[in-house]
Amino acid sequence: MSSNPVISSGKVEGTSVYNANGDKLGSIDDLVIDKRSGLVRYAALEFGGFLGMGTDRYPIPWSMLKYDTTLDGYVVPLGQDQLEKAPRYEPSNEPVYSDDYGRKVYDYYGVGW
Repeated sequence: MSSNPVISSGKVEGTSVYNANGDKLGSIDDLVIDKRSGLVRYAALEFGGFLGMGTDRYPIPWSMLKYDTTLDGYVVPLGQDQLEKAPRYEPSNEPVYSDDYGRKVYDYYGVGW
């Protein structure tokens, strides 16, 4: 276990994401970074499908993910039912990450923009 407080995006991608009960929801497919501030806005969670086929991406505000060293993954305060209704996109149809889109995502999760 490392005590380093930073991590490269390449190591974040592929990391498992769990709910508060420790059930695996999916894994991080990508990070979306604000070009002006340099802050990570979203983690695109890969969720659904079977063996990588038919999986959608769910942008989750980065501030909602908390790293859990015992799980060696991120934990989000979401149930599968809430995630299934969340904003999402197909990998071949990535959205334009505009401020309007960001507000829609953040509003869904009840997180301040």
